[in-house]
Amino acid sequence: MHDFLRIIIITNTFLAFYIVFHRRRSVSTTWAWLIILLILPVIGLTIYAFFGRGISQENIFAINKQHHIGLKNVQKTITAAPKKASKTDSSNKAKIAIKFFNKDHDSPLTKNNNVKLYDDGEKMFAAMIKDIKHAKQTINVEFYTFYNDEIGNQILDLLIKKAKSGVQVRVLYDAWGSMGATKSWFDQLRDAGGEVLQFITSRNAITRYRINYHLHRKIVVIDGIISWTGGFNIGDQYLGKKKKFGYWRDSQVRIIGSASLLLQERFVMDWNASIHKNTEIITYNDLLFPDLDENKITASNNIAAQVISDGPDRDEAYMRNGMMRLMLLARKRLWIQTPYLIPDDAMFAAWQTIAASGVDVRIMIPSKPDHPFIYRATQWYANELTRLGVKIYIYNNGFLHAKTTVIDNLYSTVGSMNQDFRSYNLNFEDNVIFYDTKFNQEMAESFERDMANSTLLTKEMIKKQGRWLRTLQSFSRMLSPIL
Repeated sequence: MHDFLRIIIITNTFLAFYIVFHRRRSVSTTWAWLIILLILPVIGLTIYAFFGRGISQENIFAINKQHHIGLKNVQKTITAAPKKASKTDSSNKAKIAIKFFNKDHDSPLTKNNNVKLYDDGEKMFAAMIKDIKHAKQTINVEFYTFYNDEIGNQILDLLIKKAKSGVQVRVLYDAWGSMGATKSWFDQLRDAGGEVLQFITSRNAITRYRINYHLHRKIVVIDGIISWTGGFNIGDQYLGKKKKFGYWRDSQVRIIGSASLLLQERFVMDWNASIHKNTEIITYNDLLFPDLDENKITASNNIAAQVISDGPDRDEAYMRNGMMRLMLLARKRLWIQTPYLIPDDAMFAAWQTIAASGVDVRIMIPSKPDHPFIYRATQWYANELTRLGVKIYIYNNGFLHAKTTVIDNLYSTVGSMNQDFRSYNLNFEDNVIFYDTKFNQEMAESFERDMANSTLLTKEMIKKQGRWLRTLQSFSRMLSPIL
């Protein structure tokens, strides 16, 4: 028996080192997986099989072969954009970041956008449902979470009604994030003439031993003109109806303008990567990518915006790097909201450097966990950043899920990207960057209202944390690259 156990341990050790080092990855991720594989023989190998392997080459090929079918139309509106530029446009001061985001020529700066911020679920869903009701030709919906609950059924019923009326309705969702939203449930929409697909990484995820890559984007595009994106998913908890979370504090933006065409293109590319048969493919048409004229955009709110998106199909941490470059432009303030504070070494060093340069760096996190280990890791980084001069605010009025940044009085962002390893490297994300002083002020005021419901973490509070809690935080931090 002892010889058998010795063989298992030796074999497990050799396999652990081979598995971890045969693929290029960060040092922190390498050590995290080594810990799991060595302290949990056999079990660790099973965990790695499902969560540690890279995204399948089949998925990468399907995603990468997609073409930007709408960029030509977007460029038409961009050509006219400088004539419509707002007095509050601040894009001329961020040329270096804009250039980085558009280095592959797929994230052009748009300037004729009407934008409204929503930071309350009741108001956001009411406005989005109103837009869906008024849809005339196309509705494209893409979410990480689309739950089979009260608000989920309300929106599904509305989509069914619109599909029966002749509107072209498509829904793309992540099956892992939409537990309970079964095929038979979505069949109601299919039977009404709508189309529904699981995102490509959701299909056969277990049989392919890859369940770690998720569609985390939240996008709605209506008639190619109106779009929504941000942190809200579709589910009752996002309306504060789950006792576990209480009030749900999130941020979403409603956009009318050229940026909507870019979000539409992102949806089309994700859809075409996920199809089962060629008859489901979306080709370019004017319904999806209409010409946007003055009558469709409110001239009083021409905001400069840039849509960016990322995923594990890229060889680099594109959004992480770009957001870091944008943050390094800060001279007075850098305010961040994130439900998960688990930065990698590069982002951590950037925040430390910015704070040490005299910039007012504030990061707001939730007061309660939705994932225990992730929250303990978040606490570890919050404690460490506090020691380095970053102000950490703990939001007390429910659960904070917003993913936003405010930089000086010039730039701000809203999107799906958290400040953690998963968003940097594993999830498919999208953000919108707004280069506008007036919208920046609105974002800052929203942050300040949240500060009134938050507690500033102090060194004295950290000292009062128990030894067991600090041990859990340290252990969770060691595993943070794979959480």
